[in-house]
Amino acid sequence: MITHQPNPTYLPSEARYQDMPYKRCGKSGIQLPRLSLGLWQNFGEVDTFSNAQAMVHKAFDLGINHFDLANNYGPPYGSAESTFGKILKQGLAPYRDELLISSKAGYDMWPGPFGIGGSRKYLLASCDQSLKRTGLEYFDVFYSHRFDPDTPLEETMQALDTIVRSGRALYVGISNYSAEQTQQAIAILNDLGTPLLVHQPRYNMFNRWIEDGLTDVLTDNGVGSVVFSPLAQGFLTNKYLRGIPEGSRASRAEQIHLSADHISQDKIARVQQLNEIAIERNQSLAQLALAWVLQPQAVTSAIIGASRVEQIEDCVTALNNLHFSPEQLANIDQILAG
Repeated sequence: MITHQPNPTYLPSEARYQDMPYKRCGKSGIQLPRLSLGLWQNFGEVDTFSNAQAMVHKAFDLGINHFDLANNYGPPYGSAESTFGKILKQGLAPYRDELLISSKAGYDMWPGPFGIGGSRKYLLASCDQSLKRTGLEYFDVFYSHRFDPDTPLEETMQALDTIVRSGRALYVGISNYSAEQTQQAIAILNDLGTPLLVHQPRYNMFNRWIEDGLTDVLTDNGVGSVVFSPLAQGFLTNKYLRGIPEGSRASRAEQIHLSADHISQDKIARVQQLNEIAIERNQSLAQLALAWVLQPQAVTSAIIGASRVEQIEDCVTALNNLHFSPEQLANIDQILAG
């Protein structure tokens, strides 16, 4: 005799908005949680669905109501969107209006010249496919995932404008655009009447390129930013304090964004020094790194990735201590400068 419901309806924590700080995204009416959850890895068809579902539920319980996708997240391509769609269908859907869900297109997705880039044909087709995989009627934000030098920027921005005006998305974003490209995109979108809401760049202690002009462009134009890879693909965690452990992401030959080639003894030494500052602040190294990327005024939110629920809980704890003394910031700059 069945005495319990095998698939109980998900009931989020009633205290989900109690402790999570939110910040306005540029000059828009949108407020984002200081931490967002990205589904770049660990949400594909090859991953365990129950774990993916548990991570999304825990994130929402903790006030993370922004979930970031892209058409080619997986593996295989598209499967992260399908996983998220299944999570919505099985319990999260009643809370759709509390969620901000984004997706992107720009990198390779299907064979042939129409399956990559910034063309109108690719972006519109990709957006439609992503909506179908997630089961959504619209995305809150749809991004051009990268600048395409082979497509006129006007065409790419006009495609984003069409996506909003057709009801496929509420807002538009761009990702991986330089400061100059961002300024041009802002001007085009303003002329079209669909202003740019948000930029999504890579930013962490070892990759500070946005400080060389991009944050100024965003601040001057009232555009927010949601930074990704704040932990440098896990390098800015305790995992690499003594080198490259067996089985870690950097030890895997198929990794592109973090490999043994990217981790030198000099970098490990710097990470060890940063960890000493984290200990002084009663934080883990990951919590220190997250608190640090949230300092610039132009940074609205940081996207975290996770492979288990406990990592999300640990990241959210970083929000309990976002204040840095001038001396701490100076010490961090000195360490990073080598």
